[in-house]
Amino acid sequence: MNEKLFIRLQHLVPQHGLSRAAGWLASTPNKFVKNTFISWFVKRYNVDMSLAAEENPLAYGCFNDFFTRSLKPGARPVDNAQDSIVSPADGAISQLGKIIDGRIFQAKGQDYTAQELLGGDEALAAEFAEGDFATVYLSPRDYHRVHMPYGGKLRTMISIPGELFSVNTVTAENVPRLFARNERVVAIFDTDIGPMAVVLVGAMIVAGIETVWDGQVAPFASREIATSLYPYQNIVLNKGDEMGRFKLGSTAIILFAKDKIQWDGHFAAATPTKMGERMGGKR
Repeated sequence: MNEKLFIRLQHLVPQHGLSRAAGWLASTPNKFVKNTFISWFVKRYNVDMSLAAEENPLAYGCFNDFFTRSLKPGARPVDNAQDSIVSPADGAISQLGKIIDGRIFQAKGQDYTAQELLGGDEALAAEFAEGDFATVYLSPRDYHRVHMPYGGKLRTMISIPGELFSVNTVTAENVPRLFARNERVVAIFDTDIGPMAVVLVGAMIVAGIETVWDGQVAPFASREIATSLYPYQNIVLNKGDEMGRFKLGSTAIILFAKDKIQWDGHFAAATPTKMGERMGGKR
């Protein structure tokens, strides 16, 4: 499809209605619907089921169960160096680098502010001023659970309603402030190297976002930003632990404070990555 037409259509279609309809289809246990959908998906995206804990795609109760499937033990080894930062998900690096003057690079000619991404909280954005970021795009064929890039204690979760544009490369290059406009969940962790943000960004036909501490948190019932605090619940997750998952879609963005980490030199835009692979280390 012509790129301009593709972007135009995303502005015209009922993004939330289409996504909620996809969510219904993805959650139905009707065997004809789910088996047809799963079989088409495996063939269309050449999904490798050999690493899945359940290799038979039709054995899953619904499409969502298939899409968020677990992997066999050891399928994604987590780099165990004490100083390492690891990839939170399977996918490809969309961008990574420095947060410069409060802005995060999205694609050629496009960027957005950390404050926008984090729901407009100026004080929270200041914690990441001149820090480092990485954006990981999960393609349809990838493993869709998101894991901790570094160990930490959950401080805050911010639920941010928004639009639901696609998050592929074409859209990232053509929709201004894409990741700061789409529906998303921001999790802030306190670590031994300062604050760490893990942002789960929704997208077109994403049927839901889950966290391990609250279950399904998106789609949101309210169109208002909501902040949940966890200071007394002692939710501590280690590097490599699952922290959330996407039911269809999407993109994960991680942020660190200034001068706390350094990305390994071989990572750049479009570099493929696997969950648990070393991406960088503490300074």
